[in-house]
Amino acid sequence: MSKRLPIIHGITEHDAGPYRMERLDLEFGNGERRRYERLHGRGHGAVAVVPLLDDDTVLLVREYAAGVHRYELGLVKGRIDAGETPLQAANRELKEEAGYGAHSLTVLRSLSLAPTYMSHQTALVVARDLYPERLPGDEPEELELVPWKLDDLHQLILREDFSEGRSIAALFIAREWLRQGDAQPR
Repeated sequence: MSKRLPIIHGITEHDAGPYRMERLDLEFGNGERRRYERLHGRGHGAVAVVPLLDDDTVLLVREYAAGVHRYELGLVKGRIDAGETPLQAANRELKEEAGYGAHSLTVLRSLSLAPTYMSHQTALVVARDLYPERLPGDEPEELELVPWKLDDLHQLILREDFSEGRSIAALFIAREWLRQGDAQPR
């Protein structure tokens, strides 16, 4: 079922740290009026990279996560800089965080964090045919590299130190993509 998008009668905005908060005055197809708030990032989006050592093994990183004040396992990820494509950003982040570059990079899809109130999008990129190369990054300490078998995702998702939703979703999506023989991403 396709619904007509609500009419935006007005937008007011104010700064909210690294985001811009917008208040939308909306009118829905049934005549109902509501105010919604949404956060817009100030950047160009982000990437989450699934670096594959081989078709069975992903390379995870363990880094400090200030939001939960602990070390978390997750994927290489970061912001897309001005003038970068998602593939360029993915390869740069991979070199900065994991010390590898990739000869083959594929964008599988875009992921959102909380689409009901955030505009932020993360490009999911699979990186293959890795080679050693390190670029200086912005991390305060070197990240620990943790190889993980894709067949053992059922164990990984139960770990207390692997809780980030984009990483969980990205690994299942990448595993399914690999199982389908690298079918064209949609």
